[in-house]
Amino acid sequence: MAVRTTPQKTRVSLDRSIERMRKQLAELAPFLGKGKPTRSLEEFDLETERVIGELLGQTSDLLHAYEYAELGEAAGLVNMTDEAPEGTGMDSQRQSLLQRSRVLESCVAELEARRSAAPKKAKIGQTLIGPQIAEHMTAEIRSVSQDASLREAGQLMHRWKTGSLLVTNSQSYVGVLTDSALAREVVANGLNPGTTLVKVCMRAPVIAIEGNRPIIEAVRMMKDQATRHLAVTQDGQITGVISVSNILRYYSGVV
Repeated sequence: MAVRTTPQKTRVSLDRSIERMRKQLAELAPFLGKGKPTRSLEEFDLETERVIGELLGQTSDLLHAYEYAELGEAAGLVNMTDEAPEGTGMDSQRQSLLQRSRVLESCVAELEARRSAAPKKAKIGQTLIGPQIAEHMTAEIRSVSQDASLREAGQLMHRWKTGSLLVTNSQSYVGVLTDSALAREVVANGLNPGTTLVKVCMRAPVIAIEGNRPIIEAVRMMKDQATRHLAVTQDGQITGVISVSNILRYYSGVV
């Protein structure tokens, strides 16, 4: 016989889940210098992934975000020179730990939101709460013509201190050129930056995401599409760009 879960039981269960998640958040503090860790960071990460998966689901975007925060330690994830805010004074290890902390705070907030909504009827396709992409994107769109040279594109990136440019064909955006693609193509393939056109090295079509979606969805799309930059749209129009650096700033607590 099926057992019906009452709102009260659901609330108690969520109370315990929130307590467990807050415990994980507290146990992260020693790694940030607020005490002495009692185990290795690797052991802590394994348990945290298990807890997030158990409480929020193995397909939860927040689980993906935590895994992404772990990868934030890798220097190759982001061009810190061009895209990170100057003078942050933080090394990659501390940034990654702060990213973990922000994800766990989001986990607590998500569970608290579920607890608040527990007495209400369940909604199909529940929307994950959290900051929207538009709140953390770069609103100023930088672009270059597909018929410009790679040297011109590189000069624009240097002038604007950006790691990517949207590529236009005079009528619409047709692709994206990134600093890594430019360097890879020029150096690895021996292309002449003065004569090779942008359209030879750009990535097409433009990969875009709606600005009103949670920032965690941008994390998932970047992983799925193997890209560090996404165009941000509103009502079908590109209104900005969000990059790995924008996301790292958010999860590191850097303004």
